[in-house]
Amino acid sequence: MLTDIHNETPVFARISEAKMHDKKFLAHLHPSKDSMLVFDKAYNYYLQFATWTEEGVNFVCRLKDNAKIQLQEVLFEKAFSKEEFGVYRVEHIHLDYKENKQQKTLCLRLVYYKDEKGRKYKFLTNIWDITAEEVALIYKYRWTIETTFKKLKQNFQLHFFYSETENGIKTQIWCTLIAHLLLQVISVLSKSKKAFSAIAALVRIHLISHLDLMWVVTEGGRAYAKRISSRNKSPTSVQLSLF
Repeated sequence: MLTDIHNETPVFARISEAKMHDKKFLAHLHPSKDSMLVFDKAYNYYLQFATWTEEGVNFVCRLKDNAKIQLQEVLFEKAFSKEEFGVYRVEHIHLDYKENKQQKTLCLRLVYYKDEKGRKYKFLTNIWDITAEEVALIYKYRWTIETTFKKLKQNFQLHFFYSETENGIKTQIWCTLIAHLLLQVISVLSKSKKAFSAIAALVRIHLISHLDLMWVVTEGGRAYAKRISSRNKSPTSVQLSLF
């Protein structure tokens, strides 16, 4: 899945069998020049990286632990104490890849980063005109797609599939993505400050009601009008209508 970082909404999705390698998904993307793609290390595909670099497409990802790199130059290095965190090393590296059975070399930038919990990361990028701290920050935005998956799992029926056929599974997933997009549109148009889960719950409750969805989202959840009190032991006709 490809998610737009600005509106936290999926813009492209492809459903495949589990045995297909994640990196093959990249071939289905057609980003425009100067786009910024951020993804995890499971998508390391050097040939695709070279193609994007030639097309002017930027990317940031994590480097695999078993990657064979060729160090060209150490651009920055700083010794950290146990409590310090941030960028502690930047390298100019080369990676070998094959294209049409020919050995080629890709020139990239490798950023070493240590977070507040002492965890260390290696960020790979073809961007040279931004700071190393900005590279680390860009990768942090990748977490947006995890929040999107969390919304899908918590608010829609994807805990199990109603069908065991390929078309049945794909239909259920596409219906879920369409419903998610519609709820995103309703949330934006209504300018509601409610959480996505609250909007999903309200729409689910009133799905078969003849009510305007915008009204349900903006007005739903508020307290009902106070009932008329009476000293009579038996309720009046007005009170009965409020029950």
